[in-house]
Amino acid sequence: MAKILVADDEADLEVLIKQKFRQKIREQEYEFIFAVNGNDALEKIKQHPDIDILLSDINMPEMDGLTLLSRMGESSPLIKSVIVSAYGDMDNIRTAMNRGAFDFITKPINFEDLSLTMEKTIRHVVQVKETLKAIKENNILKMYVDETVLKFMGSREFESSLVANETVEATVVFIDICSFTSISETEAPDTVVKLLNSYFDVMVKEILTQNGYVDKFIGDAVMGVFRGDYHLDRGIDACLAIKTQIGQLPAAADHIFYKPKVSIGLNCGEMISGNIGSAALRRLDYTVIGDTVNTAQRLQAAAQENQLIINESAYLKVKESFNCRHAGEVILKNKSAPMNIYEVMD
Repeated sequence: MAKILVADDEADLEVLIKQKFRQKIREQEYEFIFAVNGNDALEKIKQHPDIDILLSDINMPEMDGLTLLSRMGESSPLIKSVIVSAYGDMDNIRTAMNRGAFDFITKPINFEDLSLTMEKTIRHVVQVKETLKAIKENNILKMYVDETVLKFMGSREFESSLVANETVEATVVFIDICSFTSISETEAPDTVVKLLNSYFDVMVKEILTQNGYVDKFIGDAVMGVFRGDYHLDRGIDACLAIKTQIGQLPAAADHIFYKPKVSIGLNCGEMISGNIGSAALRRLDYTVIGDTVNTAQRLQAAAQENQLIINESAYLKVKESFNCRHAGEVILKNKSAPMNIYEVMD
């Protein structure tokens, strides 16, 4: 995991970085530490001596970025610095480079450029550390057990746990294709089924991409479940991708002016996972049930076209990683009090 220190007095930047790099953070490829000025950055380096790279503004209170570069060169020469500043004139660039900056990016930030620059800088840091390690261990022979072997052996326990009836923490989503009933009432069965399957293919692909699974197809809706680490974030990422992909599909056919759109409800929490059904019919479905699942379905019913709706509990967990807006209050079936709902924006 790369550890990245961000020194900038703009409070909004921390939120933006957490949103733009949420997948890297979730997959534990990046860990971000934030400082509000140069002095704070030096203190954070003392607390986290294994920091790999520094992203620093120039204009900050107490200690500016150029002064920070000078201090870093004395105390932490292995940390590579990238200046991220609105002051992109040649004098500042040359001063930053002369004081040890590895690269320079101007504001407003192009996050694609920032991501590529970070990857390049991290690769350089890894190469330097590997070179130092090789020099240090040049004449030392070590025997070790590869950790990937242990992980592979442990995976069998995970597979066996999948068939157990249990209470789990997970995220469940209901994705409905809006107004599809109008097509099914007017078009030939073959046309209806082919269209529906093509829309389902898009949904399933994005659910699988985020390591979720399709629990069932319910009419013209899909129920998906996400378990494991960061299941809520992965569920939201999948739903946002589905909303975008479905929205970009063309009209169904020349004579059919229907363009597909989805409404989505998402909820997370405890649910019972197990084989549910009838032994007499010899039909059992491995599924999840409970209030968390019921609430997700009712949130979907409250969603409008192109909306991904979550409740307040989920909102409080993801508000730093996703852009959300309050969408009002709704009264859900079997709920005594109105519920605050939020729309997760693209």
